[in-house]
Amino acid sequence: MHTLSQLKSGELKGIKRLKISENLTSLPVEVLSLADSLEILDLSDNNLSMLPDELSQLTKLKIIFASNNLFTVLPEVLGRCENLEMVGFKSNKIQHVPANALPTKLRWLILTDNCIETLPDTLGERPRLQKLALAGNKLTRLPLTMAKLSNLELLRISANNLTECPEQLLRLPKLAWFAFSGNPFSQSTINIASVPVLSSTSFKLHNILGKGASGIISKATWTETSPEFPDEVAVKVFKGKVTSDGYPEDELQACLKTGSHKNLISPLAQVNEEDCLALIMTLIPEHYKNLGLPPTLKTCTRDTFDTDFTLSIEQIEKIVVQMSEVFQHLHDNKVCHGDLYAHNTLFDEDANIIFGDFGAASMYHMLSNEQQILIKSIERRALNYFIEDLLSTCQQSDRQSPEFISIKQKLEHS
Repeated sequence: MHTLSQLKSGELKGIKRLKISENLTSLPVEVLSLADSLEILDLSDNNLSMLPDELSQLTKLKIIFASNNLFTVLPEVLGRCENLEMVGFKSNKIQHVPANALPTKLRWLILTDNCIETLPDTLGERPRLQKLALAGNKLTRLPLTMAKLSNLELLRISANNLTECPEQLLRLPKLAWFAFSGNPFSQSTINIASVPVLSSTSFKLHNILGKGASGIISKATWTETSPEFPDEVAVKVFKGKVTSDGYPEDELQACLKTGSHKNLISPLAQVNEEDCLALIMTLIPEHYKNLGLPPTLKTCTRDTFDTDFTLSIEQIEKIVVQMSEVFQHLHDNKVCHGDLYAHNTLFDEDANIIFGDFGAASMYHMLSNEQQILIKSIERRALNYFIEDLLSTCQQSDRQSPEFISIKQKLEHS
């Protein structure tokens, strides 16, 4: 985090990344003095409602974040920033996206949690677009021109007002991670009661195990002895009304609809109170570790791994078999996970995996047979990307093995 005084004093000259949050109501003119170097500008958590036309002078600017501000219109000047690739305006009050506000080099657009009802046709004229987050708006339709987004890989349209499944998206050649729950077209009438409903007073939360977009997972014990459940459990307490992936209620229902599988985190019970929505799950043994790391600003949609991380071809084969079985189980139950990634997968030294995080999951039993087939094919692409990413970690000594070559060939023909 930088300060306004640092900026005004000239102390920050030559920096590539500027993050400033001081209740700004306008962009400090001194930002323009960084035009020779600035690539990432983070203006999140201020009181901004507009950006000046002079922003286009930042010719090296690639990324701008302006979450949690007061914008009602996506600034048109963004479209004139010649090298801008990533635009993040989450949790504003945006109602209007002008046709010329989208940069021509756009790769990543985040407009989650706003008030947008329609999007311009120019969205389909951004061929480099790979990642698009639109959850938590008021969209009633999507531009038909989006059928031309041949490089789009990740799409979030959950928690909107879409009355029809946007079929122009279902045949996109690279789409792999797709979340669409919480729309009228994907509304389910199924009431899933596969686990008991408990009170939020029935357990006590302890140390935090993990944090995600939709909630916080903590270790928990029971306030009274409960022979029905293990002594220690994990509890995910959902936060907020809408997340970057959709409504917490939809995540809970999709998880319950998926049911049990040996390689999935097992749900034990739920809490469904006015001020507390939670999922109680089995506690994962401590020897399980994260298989991958989330995408970076550079990789955009693809997972990353520690630089010294490697897997043997035997480990990769075993993981691929397990994840393929998980994939089939999900789709047998008409659930699209929407986030099939190594960073949502835990593994142990014997290459046993546990898969979780249903934040982007969508039930699709209510769609037509043809639409269901296309949804499954989209997620199969995510499975293929998952396998590709694992192969990138393969030990050098195994890369000429028949097993490695066989997996590569199967991917090329899938």
